[in-house]
Amino acid sequence: MDAAEIKELYSKLRSEIEYRLKKFRTLWEKEDERDVFAEMVFCLLTPQSKARVCWTAVERMKWDILIKGNEEEIVNCLVGVRFKYTKARRIIEVRERFVKYGEVAIRTILERFEEPEEARDWLVSNISGYGYKEASHFLRNIGLGENLAILDRHILRNLEEAGVIERMPKTLTKRKYLEIEGRMRDFSIKTGIPMGALDLIFWYMGTDEIFK
Repeated sequence: MDAAEIKELYSKLRSEIEYRLKKFRTLWEKEDERDVFAEMVFCLLTPQSKARVCWTAVERMKWDILIKGNEEEIVNCLVGVRFKYTKARRIIEVRERFVKYGEVAIRTILERFEEPEEARDWLVSNISGYGYKEASHFLRNIGLGENLAILDRHILRNLEEAGVIERMPKTLTKRKYLEIEGRMRDFSIKTGIPMGALDLIFWYMGTDEIFK
């Protein structure tokens, strides 16, 4: 699709996209942070696995197993998720950092950062299994990163087709990630489509649904 076609699709999907982004923002406003933690775990599961499968696994774990289940119980919930043993261990690692006495405490850490890019850098440095895509995805899904790019294969393929990038990169270093993110922001400005909405449009183009 070219820019004009993407703008037309945005016009068609705008109300549904704005509703989804509003739901993301409400997670951060809740006093109970368990849903924020669920999104953190979801984004841990998504590399090389389908988003729907990963979210079903998170739903299967809520809340007892997610908050206090052992590794075996977690693994049994990760049906269809690739590298489930590694990801189960990573869930336990983030739980040890963010869950104390059954209470989730993520907000006090992320509130220290003035910019979402700073929060993203911290997440990448401190959460095993988080790269820039996963950290951006998590922050967007809790309403803190709508101006960040979530550069998965669907997004990259559509950026290529729209002429925003010349070709899909074989690997994404931090430098390359930020370069493509900058180009996506320029395209966002050019089309008048906010970054968060643009991401969901590209996701829709690759999957025929607006999800996470």
